Amino acid sequence: MRPTSTIEIPAYYARLNDYFPAEELKKPEQLEDLVKNQPLYRKVEDTNYLLLYAEFSDFIFVDYLLVDSAIRGKGLGSKVMKRLKSLGKAIVLEVEQTDPANPDTIRRRKFYGRHGFKEATGVAYRREDPHGQPFEMDILVWSPNHRENVDDEEALDMMATVCEEVHNFRARKYYGRIPADPDEVLSLESDLVS
Repeated sequence: MRPTSTIEIPAYYARLNDYFPAEELKKPEQLEDLVKNQPLYRKVEDTNYLLLYAEFSDFIFVDYLLVDSAIRGKGLGSKVMKRLKSLGKAIVLEVEQTDPANPDTIRRRKFYGRHGFKEATGVAYRREDPHGQPFEMDILVWSPNHRENVDDEEALDMMATVCEEVHNFRARKYYGRIPADPDEVLSLESDLVS
């Protein structure tokens, strides 16, 4: 049985829903709960952009970054990235795999590439959408200049923390299950061939 919602769907959720693939979106109730009740999770919003992220002691997880389509390509996303980078922590995020039929997937990848993000190619990340359909995401990481590149094991550890503290935040209440058990959704590719 699905729990009934006791909160109003936040207005910013419609913005996310119009841009991001359905399988990447959290339920609006969980997202609002994260914003209001998970101290690590933050929302920064104005009419031109929306940023939802979690700041941990040693890294930042970008959950959603959306720049209004009317000003996309004019440098606002770069300014947001510059502000996040100025915190001096590694940054990790999930991005859907590139699909030539979906130009947004290519634009997103190019945007993050221009900002120095590298794919953690040795990390496999396989999730299920709310309907139980599997999908894969790629993990991108950025490292501050004073650090060496983030290796795959570090990226996996960061994503395991993200799964536990963000994706699974009160998940049983909203999904009736744990949608991102790190032991099930994350693995090192080298572990798969062993």
